[in-house]
Amino acid sequence: MHRLRHFMQENVQDTSRGLARKTILCYDKHKRGDHVKISMQIDGAYEDTEILIRSPKLTPELEQILAALHLLERKITVTNGGETAFLDAAEIVYAESVDRKTFVYTQSACHETKLRLYELEELLAPCGFLRISKSCLVQVKMIRSLRTELDRRLRLTLETGEQIIVSRQYADALKQKLGVK
Repeated sequence: MHRLRHFMQENVQDTSRGLARKTILCYDKHKRGDHVKISMQIDGAYEDTEILIRSPKLTPELEQILAALHLLERKITVTNGGETAFLDAAEIVYAESVDRKTFVYTQSACHETKLRLYELEELLAPCGFLRISKSCLVQVKMIRSLRTELDRRLRLTLETGEQIIVSRQYADALKQKLGVK
């Protein structure tokens, strides 16, 4: 049984010291025995942002949280029409190498990057990207569905509706990452 319970927000203001602190407990979630609490404190006295995760073990859900946090800070340099731009890693659906050039695909555009595919893989693997062939990386959370082909390859349908092939060599790793047998 899935239960989601919202909590209230506590605001504390101490004008004598010029301090304002806001503590927010976002939710308390129970699902199949798992228990997750998310809390946040906003306080002008803090100099840096700190994220602390406490857990008895590393779970797939925690790995997804870590990947999402990594996505927030990654930018990739791309070119499009002679213009250099900085693309948030979270916007990338997949990347591929074609004729010694590397292309990065978003929901709405295709950009070229000077990075080699293996360099992109090193940068994006902590963000939830996985190699699916010698020439392609995909952001795992952008996979809508998968289908097994006759020759043990997989056909992925992405959130954009595009379909790409996972080679046999990488199919088992992807299935394991997705929790599919």
